Amino acid sequence: MLPIILSAVLVLTMIISIFTVIRKRKKLGITGFKTALTSICFYLVAVVNLLAYWLDFMGIISWVITVALLLLGAYFTKYMSVTERGGQT
Repeated sequence: MLPIILSAVLVLTMIISIFTVIRKRKKLGITGFKTALTSICFYLVAVVNLLAYWLDFMGIISWVITVALLLLGAYFTKYMSVTERGGQT
């Protein structure tokens, strides 16, 4: 029962988070696919791990996919826009 509840919470949280990220990107006027790649990679980490748990695929392959997605997410941060904050130097 607990795994079902935790999976439902994860899926619900991911859906809310995705809509929040999309809304903030539109509000800031950020467009383009490259700037969204970091978020996409991090969401895919959650999806891969959830599928690995439910399909009993918790082996080296899921670990390799997770690490590869984390590295790709870190790599694509160079495409994220830098916003300047007022009052800080």
